[in-house]
Amino acid sequence: MPKLEYQTAGESHGPTLVCTITGLPAGLPLDMDRINGELARRQGGYGRGGRQRIETDVADFVTGVRLGKTTGAPVTALVKNKDSRLDDLERTPPVYRPRPGHADLAGSIKWLTTDCRETLERASARETAARTLGGVVAACLLAEINVQTFGFVRQILDVRTDASVTPENWREMRELRDASETYCPDPAATERHKAIIRQAKIDKDTVGGLCEAHIFGLPPGIGSCMDWRDKLDARIAYAVMGIQAFKSVEIGLGRAVAGLHGSQVHDPIRYDASKKSESTLGFVRSSNNAGGTEGGMSNGMPVVVTGAMKPIATLLRGMPSVDLNTKQEQDSQYERSDICAVSAASVVMEAAVAFEVARSALDKFGGDSLIEFKDNYERFVETARILPLDPPETVIA
Repeated sequence: MPKLEYQTAGESHGPTLVCTITGLPAGLPLDMDRINGELARRQGGYGRGGRQRIETDVADFVTGVRLGKTTGAPVTALVKNKDSRLDDLERTPPVYRPRPGHADLAGSIKWLTTDCRETLERASARETAARTLGGVVAACLLAEINVQTFGFVRQILDVRTDASVTPENWREMRELRDASETYCPDPAATERHKAIIRQAKIDKDTVGGLCEAHIFGLPPGIGSCMDWRDKLDARIAYAVMGIQAFKSVEIGLGRAVAGLHGSQVHDPIRYDASKKSESTLGFVRSSNNAGGTEGGMSNGMPVVVTGAMKPIATLLRGMPSVDLNTKQEQDSQYERSDICAVSAASVVMEAAVAFEVARSALDKFGGDSLIEFKDNYERFVETARILPLDPPETVIA
């Protein structure tokens, strides 16, 4: 069967966004409440701009789905834009003064024009509605093998929560996150986040932060060490860095490993027969500094990913720039934007990580139908639980 892939199309102020997914097995039920719920969550969060009051993002599946289940054909879904005005030059004029930090200048030079409009329309984070849709469909596939995803905001500006997320408490953390206006499972941190965002609006500035995603229930062996392109952590890193405004991604401890000894970094392995039926297959760790991956493969522990989103490049007060036609110094042009979109970015990142995990899971277990996929998964974990299949060889000194 083909590899799981997806492609998005559409512009910020065009008629629609499109997500095309290929490689999904036939028979996957699409949880529309979950899909549309995550699209709505992506639109929310404290600090969002006026665009979110215009749009009501809902997925419209137009190919590859029959009676609520995938058919095995390419799946195409639309998210319609209510604010569609791409060809209206009065309401959507050319942009000749690029915003520092945005794709404006690089794209204008790449496509040999002084009008940044066409670059910014595609580079806009509005595209992430389609990426979220694709990722939540992938999360529906993961749920069929009891793999669950959870994303939240860890930090905005310099206010960070130390809330601990575990396989035992993540559902409780999800309730706290969903009650938070900044998608942070820490009420005290949420209030401080809101104060930061309010002040940034007064200052006509923007703020960024850290998003975190966890994957629970993934068995060991998803991904590969045989080809660098198939490493699970590498795929995740690539996907997260492809999200607009993300500037770094870390797995587990991330860059902190550079300042520690090996004995402080590597997660000790024990075997607990009472946990043999769990996704760890009985191999347990007292820590998860590796973030659930070793050698490019899942190791049975939760996959933990952190992504850093920079402050949004569109400032109400503008920034020093130039007019691309005259080359004279002028402040950058303003496009309607957010003060802080870290909350929304956490939804996008969770979806992006889910897609890469689902892609690797399909690479491992295959199957043209959901029945085959789940069958292959069950056979694998059952076999893994009874290792060794043959008596170990006797080593003669």
